[in-house]
Amino acid sequence: MILGDSLSAGYRMSATAAWPALLDKKWNQQNTKVVNASISGDTAPQGLARLPALLKQHQPRWVLIELGGNDGLRGFQPQAIEKSLRQIINDVKAANAQPLLMQIRLPANYGRRYNESFSAIYPQLAKEFSIPLLPFFMEEVYLKPQWMQDDGIHPNSDAQPFIADWMSSRLAPLVNHDS
Repeated sequence: MILGDSLSAGYRMSATAAWPALLDKKWNQQNTKVVNASISGDTAPQGLARLPALLKQHQPRWVLIELGGNDGLRGFQPQAIEKSLRQIINDVKAANAQPLLMQIRLPANYGRRYNESFSAIYPQLAKEFSIPLLPFFMEEVYLKPQWMQDDGIHPNSDAQPFIADWMSSRLAPLVNHDS
């Protein structure tokens, strides 16, 4: 299950064109279903609020947490973001699922001090909980302006197959397809 925001929800495109749907199509051959529980605009507290019902409904074995970007873009306190992400990780573990955390990075214009304290949340939580930390796929996408929507924040539909392949190569070693 992917618990994320617009970067995984497929902002301004059909949900079937977003990378989680493409990954699901790719992994369906290995009997692994990808549930995209991402909503554009979601903050970490909003994802946390939706999580109990999602865990109950889908009973996932793995939960990729791709949240925090909207919190950072709104200037939320890093400690508050960390608290919400920590609770998400705890809730995922309590549901006997494996949390996977994605590093999120903000644009440089948020200032070095804020960016550093924001970015540090993710490796710190991954270390504390001994869970995998996945690199931020957008760092690759930003390098190709033709893959970006005109807002300069969101990947367009041309980027989605790349993101699905990129995520597949990083998730596959962490996710056992057969069991």
